Amino acid sequence: MADRYIFPAVFYPPEQEGLDYCVVFPDLDVATQGETLQQALDMAKELLELTLFGLEEDGEKIPAATNPSNIVLDRPGAFVTLVSVYMPIVRAEAAQQFVRKTVTLPKWLNELAEEAGINFSRSLQTALRLKLDVSDPPADSRTK
Repeated sequence: MADRYIFPAVFYPPEQEGLDYCVVFPDLDVATQGETLQQALDMAKELLELTLFGLEEDGEKIPAATNPSNIVLDRPGAFVTLVSVYMPIVRAEAAQQFVRKTVTLPKWLNELAEEAGINFSRSLQTALRLKLDVSDPPADSRTK
């Protein structure tokens, strides 16, 4: 599993006023769009991060990136640019995502906690950290 990936993206300008830029990653068979060139580039980077993270999580092989000079542009105004992602940051952000859990409590305990203004999520997190003797997620933690 690599820390950095660089893939070529083909940018297609809007064909008429009011349409978005289209961005295609030919090696990954995914596409996105953006109203402006900057937004299209931002969306392309996010799409590349999510696509590669998903492939890693599923244990699928990440294809080799095509040499940009080998990409044939089929429309006037289209261009190729490289999009780079640094996966340790993507993985760390994924590890910080929250997961909703349903907890069952005795009615009397729930009422007392609500009356005391207890934050249930924070209390459960604190209790689990104490029980597991951890303060931060493991460095290699990823969502499953």
